[in-house]
Amino acid sequence: MIGIAGVWIGALLLIGGFALDRVLTRSIVDSFDNQLVFVLNSMIASSEIGPSDTGDQGEVRFNRAPADQRFVEPYSGLYFQISGSGAETFPSRSLWDRRLRVSDSHADVKPHLYDSDEFSTRDHAEPIRVAERDAILPGSNVRWRFQVAQSRETIDDQIRRLRSTLIWSFSALGVGLLVLAALQTFYGLWPLRRVRDEVSAIRSGDKTRISDEFPTEIRPLTEEINQLLAHSEAQAEEARRHAGNLAHALKTPLTVITNAATASDPDLVRTVVREASVMRRQVDHHLARARAIGRRAAAQSRARVWDSLEAVQRAVDRLHDGVTIDIAGDHAAQVRVERQDLDEMLGNLVENAAKYGGGRVFVTVEPKGKMIDILVEDDGPGIPEDRRGELFTRGARLDTTGKPGTGLGLAIVRDVAEIYGGTIHLEESEDLGGLLARLSLPAG
Repeated sequence: MIGIAGVWIGALLLIGGFALDRVLTRSIVDSFDNQLVFVLNSMIASSEIGPSDTGDQGEVRFNRAPADQRFVEPYSGLYFQISGSGAETFPSRSLWDRRLRVSDSHADVKPHLYDSDEFSTRDHAEPIRVAERDAILPGSNVRWRFQVAQSRETIDDQIRRLRSTLIWSFSALGVGLLVLAALQTFYGLWPLRRVRDEVSAIRSGDKTRISDEFPTEIRPLTEEINQLLAHSEAQAEEARRHAGNLAHALKTPLTVITNAATASDPDLVRTVVREASVMRRQVDHHLARARAIGRRAAAQSRARVWDSLEAVQRAVDRLHDGVTIDIAGDHAAQVRVERQDLDEMLGNLVENAAKYGGGRVFVTVEPKGKMIDILVEDDGPGIPEDRRGELFTRGARLDTTGKPGTGLGLAIVRDVAEIYGGTIHLEESEDLGGLLARLSLPAG
């Protein structure tokens, strides 16, 4: 960040400094040129042709002497010269033994300004700036070339001082901006160092949460970390609770088996088989929950509902002859659930509908905003509304016909659905008259 800021600040200062140098240099040169042009025009305005004793073209003279005394001081740096074709050149005294170069290749109706080094020698450099203009004076037919020249040392010195000032000031500004960017970066990222220290303290056990004393820009990060910690603690607590539940569920059957074996019960074999079946159901239930929790924590899986329903339909058709299963709805619907867990939930619901219904099962897939509703209906006798909640109790069964089952199907469906953020409700089927199980899962 500091390096990028330095490159950007340097580029902007270079561009801005170059532009400012061009503007100010041009302003200095223009001011210098305006002064030369003013002197040139004043000199033309005060010039006239003097009388000649021979009757020839008279010489140029001033009706008003130039006010600047540098014109009479030899090599003063300010010069003028008036020259014409066939006429004698009229130089300023400051030129002394030198003359300004005159070019006949062009006519200067308007002031013409240019730089020249004609007075520079090997031992001494004297660059000059020349302003020249042609004019025909009253009473004369000659085109006179008026020239005013001044040494560039003044403006060159001004430009050097200007550029030196620009370089030092822009360098100081660049260093200041770079230091400011470094301080902003350092102090702006300082809260992240505090977050690192707080996370280290949490890992070492000194703290359980990151404090809320952070800037508003960092607070969303710390809140997400705290939520992640709370989520991890909830998962750990959930794992401990299920381990305790499983241990408690297995304790009673093991006690019954131990007592029967100790007392040499003649029905020991039957007791072992019965209690082992109870333990297996409990283990299956808790393993299903553990698998769902592990898969949810590992990744946000996606599963197509239609593919899972078709697989469940094929399995149930082989187990239950004479049962018709119809599937309708959105073929492309996806849910944020692991495929194996989706198969287990749909398998329990469809198998219950096939087992306790009258032979018809209708499954509908309906997208509902951010959720996908899966409706499983049967044409069985249904269940009274006041007793539907009992079906979600582990081991509870309302069936009295003696059909095989563990009483854990709907409990497993509810627990796994809640792990993924879904729900299940039991309602009455309006079309078939039996039970309708509405499974809602997050859309993928």
